[in-house]
Amino acid sequence: MMQTTFLQKRAYILLLLVVFIYSAVNATGSDSYKLWYDKPAAHWNEALPIGNGRLGAMLFGGVKQDHLQLNEETIWSGGPGNNSSKDLYSTMQEIRRLLFAGKYKEAQDLSNKEMPREPEANNNYGMSYQPAGDLWIDFLHEGETVAYRRELDIADALSTVTYRVGEVTYKREYLATAHDQVIMMRVTADRAGSISCNLKLNTPHLIHQQHFIGNRIYVNGTSGDKQNKKGQVKFSIAVEPKVKGGTLQAEGEMLRVRQADELTVYIAIGTNFNNYHDLGGDARERADDYLNTALKKSYRKIKSKHVEDYRRYFDRVSLDLGQTVAMNKATDQRVADFHLGNDPQLVSLYFQFGRYLLISSSRPSTQPANLQGIWNDKLSPPWSSKYTVNINTEMNYWPAEVTNLSEMHEPLFAMLEDLSVTGKESAWNYYRARGWNMHHNTDIWRVTGIIDGGFYGMWPMGGAWLSQHIWQHYLFNGDNAFLAKYYPILKGVTQFYVDVLQEEPKHKWLVVAPSMSPENSYQSGVGISAGTTMDNQLVFDVFSNFLEAAHVLQVDEDFMDTVASKLKRLPPMQIGKLGQLQEWMEDWDRADDRHRHISHLYGLYPAAQISPIRHPTLFEAAKKSLVFRGDKSTGWSMGWKVNWWARLLDGNRAYKLIADQLSPAANDGNGEAGGTYANLLDAHPPFQIDGNFGCTAGIAEMLIQSHDGCLHILPALPDQWQNGEVKGLKARGGFIVDIAWKDGKLQKLKVHSRLGGNCRIRIASAKMVDKLAVEKAIGENSNLLYKVPEIKEPISHIGQLAANYTEEFEEYDLPTKKGKTYFLLK
Repeated sequence: MMQTTFLQKRAYILLLLVVFIYSAVNATGSDSYKLWYDKPAAHWNEALPIGNGRLGAMLFGGVKQDHLQLNEETIWSGGPGNNSSKDLYSTMQEIRRLLFAGKYKEAQDLSNKEMPREPEANNNYGMSYQPAGDLWIDFLHEGETVAYRRELDIADALSTVTYRVGEVTYKREYLATAHDQVIMMRVTADRAGSISCNLKLNTPHLIHQQHFIGNRIYVNGTSGDKQNKKGQVKFSIAVEPKVKGGTLQAEGEMLRVRQADELTVYIAIGTNFNNYHDLGGDARERADDYLNTALKKSYRKIKSKHVEDYRRYFDRVSLDLGQTVAMNKATDQRVADFHLGNDPQLVSLYFQFGRYLLISSSRPSTQPANLQGIWNDKLSPPWSSKYTVNINTEMNYWPAEVTNLSEMHEPLFAMLEDLSVTGKESAWNYYRARGWNMHHNTDIWRVTGIIDGGFYGMWPMGGAWLSQHIWQHYLFNGDNAFLAKYYPILKGVTQFYVDVLQEEPKHKWLVVAPSMSPENSYQSGVGISAGTTMDNQLVFDVFSNFLEAAHVLQVDEDFMDTVASKLKRLPPMQIGKLGQLQEWMEDWDRADDRHRHISHLYGLYPAAQISPIRHPTLFEAAKKSLVFRGDKSTGWSMGWKVNWWARLLDGNRAYKLIADQLSPAANDGNGEAGGTYANLLDAHPPFQIDGNFGCTAGIAEMLIQSHDGCLHILPALPDQWQNGEVKGLKARGGFIVDIAWKDGKLQKLKVHSRLGGNCRIRIASAKMVDKLAVEKAIGENSNLLYKVPEIKEPISHIGQLAANYTEEFEEYDLPTKKGKTYFLLK
């Protein structure tokens, strides 16, 4: 009997040990996708974001006072109007003359004088995205709080707070539903009659009114002014609680809840915004419509539909890089400790958090994600939280296609439709050009003129870069109806550059002038120039995309001839005296330049103009440019660098940039140190969301690439990811890819073909796999969605540059049929 008891105890101890190890190392899938904390948010950079594309909230999770900071995507300062009505053509002509005469400082001085940083009165000049308001809930708790936990489950887009006061355990749950267009909070307790609180609603906007109708509280307001431009967006926030048990009544400026069993709060926001030139909507009526519709449904029904709707996007992709006991730490501690190593799952979480943010801030029929997505608590946020299109807005959408969220791209395409209209004004008034263009910023009013003066703003390439997203969406999805719909936008931006290109005197190349390499300078205070490398790369893509689109659609044959002739006269890329890819037409690069923008590497990523196989010398020159600039920088810059190092097939350096980004950011919001806040949001600093999206895209780029005429499997696998699995990534040509690897070698490769056509697969075979169950590739890839335009032979100013990359690849062809799935390794 004693022996049996001893064995039972030993078995029980062993069972407990196994359970502990399993729970520590093999957390459930749901727990893998949770950000969690053991204390409330002390400030905004610790609060947790929820959103439905149109509405956003930052959740603080305080015990005695909870705070929901609220946003609605169309609340912006100012009102309708463009900023490009001034005729600047003669100024542009004079700047061109000065540039081609080598009088660069004079050209910059004239640009600064004629395009000042301060706007004229009543002129849109880049308005600010602004908050809606704040909901405060004061809980009448008495006693000590224990067992506090605050979390955001990005697998279900739900946030919860749990804690115990005395003998009562409380739970709050929050969501922002796209289906029902409300934000909701539900409070429960495990003892009846335990919920007592006061609800208050306010806004930072100066012009507002508050009132009650029954148990519904409203704040109606008008957006703020900026730079003499009167705020014209009217908004209405409507909040109505439901209680089970207890009492609910309005008293003074608050709603009183006493001794309820359950509390459910419905929050709706409406504005008068119809589109960028029409503010004829009824804000109050819209808020009431959203709220009244939602109030007819129970919280459980709304929650169920919300999770179902969200997961149909989120569940398309999974990433497993391994799990360790580090997952048992709170998320802020994991960020602080990431440099210690042994937390690969934090990278998976960070990757999926980027996808969560994109689903939450950019849904079909909403506005595109701005500099802060949809989350902002300031009337005058950093950089106005608008759309900066010399990198940041584009970066927001880099994950859209490769991480299988193509629908989230749609708001950007809708904005491009607007810009192709408003951009006709700046194209003509500034350049006497057909088509449309824009400069380096826009806002909800779709301004296209120069913002931030003649240094930062003198960059007429915003339309060139944004329009690449249309073409890339086509390459990933092969939808000819989509291409036909947006073809006029591609043609319009092509017409602009056909008309605006100038012949430079030295080589007789056709170049954009005046312009600049975004935000950088080659002399003190002088950045304005002609024929920058990025401009040349962008125009090359604009013309190449147009020619392919017109060919696919069988239209505009005569104009195709004009574009093709201009394309031949664009400058080639150049390798400068340092062995670097030149940033400017002249060899002005400096080895000590650490500028956050490395715009001349656009041709490496996101474009496909530099390849280790097709252009090995350019490949090495691009690497030298990146090495000179260094690693540490702003958050978005480090996000871009992850992608560049992935394209350079250096997984270890790409991983280092991820590790640099996953370091704690200071809350003072100063400098260019990058990093990550406690809530996993990106720091410039201060907060900009583009670094999140850039890193998510970069992690995907380390696992698959599909830009260089083939589908490259595990092109930049770092030493830290020896084992892993990813499912659901999307490649160009409509291929959905699942990969598993162990000890750095492929164990599974599954390809689902949505469109059919040839799938050419590239693998560093000696390192990755012994052999695929398909034939070796022969000749050019027959899949037109993988066609790579031929660039000009680069010019080297230091003789022949050695190509140091020696990796050998093997390529295989997999002929596919539409809708079929292929297992190439089992």
